Amino acid sequence: MPVITAGVDLAAEPKGTALAVIEWMPGSAVLRDLRLGVADEAIVVAAAGCDKLGIDCALGWPDDFVAFVAGHAAGDVLAAHADGAMAWRRTLAYRATDREVREVTGRWPLSVSTDRLGLTAMRCAGLLGRLRASGIDVDRAGAGRIAEVYPAASLRLWGFTTAGYRTEPARRAELVAALGGEAPWLDLTEFEPLMRASTDAFDAVIAALATRSAALGRSTVAPPGMLAQARREGWVALPTGPLADLVDSA
Repeated sequence: MPVITAGVDLAAEPKGTALAVIEWMPGSAVLRDLRLGVADEAIVVAAAGCDKLGIDCALGWPDDFVAFVAGHAAGDVLAAHADGAMAWRRTLAYRATDREVREVTGRWPLSVSTDRLGLTAMRCAGLLGRLRASGIDVDRAGAGRIAEVYPAASLRLWGFTTAGYRTEPARRAELVAALGGEAPWLDLTEFEPLMRASTDAFDAVIAALATRSAALGRSTVAPPGMLAQARREGWVALPTGPLADLVDSA
């Protein structure tokens, strides 16, 4: 029986949000749907019809940041170590999974508490509530039907050069061609032009591929001692194997 994975490149508004749906068969895969301007309702429907759905957005905020904001609102006096220096600020800016991403990829992801990603994360929190209300198993650590994915990091881990692809259509076109060379088993059907034209569409497809890694158990997971924290903050599923492995167990 075919397996379905979906990827969402989430933005603060539907206008910048893209959804991709990939169907997996033994030895091959087909991009069945790719669309822009996706509202929460369409994402909930897609989640109900797929085996796993990956969202390119932080699924929670750092525990230390949540405690800091709550304490500040309550008028608590900060401890002596809260000196405003970079080392302390990073405990508020980055989640445990962000530090893992930095360790694996050598790059810091966007901070959900200090960068523009925060507006998208607010939408994501509402989306997770809608998914849960619809009966979807939402585990921010990735054990349920939802996974947090990071398309740019996934591409780099699969060996692709990502410089400039988010802003330059020519670079995206090169990446689409490179993807075809590395994954000849992936049929992009009529959606290649949209992937070249839109960063959001391109990232949604990569998100759906990264979600396949998570569905196969071939992605990073939170260590047992950090599982409770990951279920609050979220955990990025980074691929741990080559792109070719995605079709091995279809």
